[in-house]
Amino acid sequence: MELLPLIDWQPTPEGNVEVLGETANYYRYYDATAHAEFLYACVAQTVERDLPDEVAFLEAYDRFGLALQQVVDMPERKVEVLRSFLAQNAGRLSKRALEGEFSALTPEEIEAIEVIYAETFGSTAAHP
Repeated sequence: MELLPLIDWQPTPEGNVEVLGETANYYRYYDATAHAEFLYACVAQTVERDLPDEVAFLEAYDRFGLALQQVVDMPERKVEVLRSFLAQNAGRLSKRALEGEFSALTPEEIEAIEVIYAETFGSTAAHP
């Protein structure tokens, strides 16, 4: 609701507005319904979707890491790099990854790792 038509005012010589009457009642009970509804929607999304998605990701990540250690031993930091490469390439290791960071893997290890990823995250799963 626009308040200006309800308020007695006049322009000042400096280009400001001088309010001629009492206006406190117009501002005392600010209607923050839209803000509260937005905040509620954000919290609801976090509780209903974001947190369960994050828990599911963390559980899958733990399963991936444990299964991966049965195939090849690697530090946790490298496990995350490997998972990132797989996530970016629909569950397959890219040529760049195979020629770079993971060049020491055998074809059998690569196949096993891609199967583990598909079983824990799905072939197209991604997470930041």
